[in-house]
Amino acid sequence: MAAPTDCSLIATDLDGTLLRGDDTLSDRSRAALARVAQTGAQHLVVTGRPAPRVRPLLDDLGSTGLAVCGQGAQVYDAGAGRLLWSVTLDRELAETALGKIEAEVGEVYAAVDQDGVDGLTLIEPGYLMPHPTLPAVRVERRSDLWERPISKVLLRHPRLSDDALAAAARSVVGSLATVTMSGPGTVELQPCGVTKATGLALAAEHLGLSPARTVAFGDMPNDIPMFDWAAHGVAMANAHPELKAVADEVTTSNEDDGVAVVLERLFGGAAVLGRQRSAQYAPKTLSIEP
Repeated sequence: MAAPTDCSLIATDLDGTLLRGDDTLSDRSRAALARVAQTGAQHLVVTGRPAPRVRPLLDDLGSTGLAVCGQGAQVYDAGAGRLLWSVTLDRELAETALGKIEAEVGEVYAAVDQDGVDGLTLIEPGYLMPHPTLPAVRVERRSDLWERPISKVLLRHPRLSDDALAAAARSVVGSLATVTMSGPGTVELQPCGVTKATGLALAAEHLGLSPARTVAFGDMPNDIPMFDWAAHGVAMANAHPELKAVADEVTTSNEDDGVAVVLERLFGGAAVLGRQRSAQYAPKTLSIEP
């Protein structure tokens, strides 16, 4: 195996980034990731999906490495089939946060991701899954959502936009939880202080890798902490304006293999890259919510 390039860690979001809209990975993206692996560099999935919803994709890729799941609340070891690290959202705090949000904006519809490698996604009446291909179990009442430990709560509002709902939630939730927006119809509550950056930092430390040699890809505001942590952040053409505003570059869309476009450039010629890296990949300061 060839020695690693200076880009030793590639961190990719899934939905709207590495995956196409039909939840598939293109042949071009597979080939680009294979080239990354041939150099000795590591590829980490860093996603809002919980570990049970990521496992089939990792199996399809033949991955036996780590994945950061649940917006950073879980670090999953695909080879061992277990969580190396996980943090749960206190269910009483989650209920209190929901009450504050509904007092501000009216009724919302909620779902939860249960903790663990076999945790279920539970949805209450009225909640519509933003990704219909992902399995979920409908429960009869909200109280059923709290039967087991959870990693996060997912919210939808019948009228408000995602941006408006996220802003309203942040204004009232305070330190009860971290509020993120991770995709169309996906506003989430996760443990306070937990972001994709905290999970990625833990996984990178476990692998002995640093932010200074990390390139991250994403499409939504929940990827901003990951971009702050990594040396170089690449937003998709379809990305939310908030993420584009802090990105180091913008690639083509997820439908047009935007991740592969950049990886082909980065891993296509070591001599050219070596002359450019000192300026292109200046490390940034780690920025994680307290």
